[in-house]
Amino acid sequence: MSTKKVKKEAQKSILKSTKEVAKKVNDIALKTTDEVISESLTIAQQWQGVTAKALKGGFRLLANQQEIFFDTLDTFKSQFTKGKKRAKKIFA
Repeated sequence: MSTKKVKKEAQKSILKSTKEVAKKVNDIALKTTDEVISESLTIAQQWQGVTAKALKGGFRLLANQQEIFFDTLDTFKSQFTKGKKRAKKIFA
């Protein structure tokens, strides 16, 4: 009977130790997860700022390119109109 009692005591001790270790592991996992999430949010905020600046710059560049394109079209149109008038005078 005493060996059964010793085995039960050993099992209780092992179970207690296992619970303590599991609790410690769980606490470490939670702490690490919180740190990872916090760091991820910080990095995401930084990248969001960089992306916003890039988009603003990209939109400015696009607006400038669009302005240049339409200026070129206006110039081409006026040159084409002048050329058409000259061609009419020469061949008409």
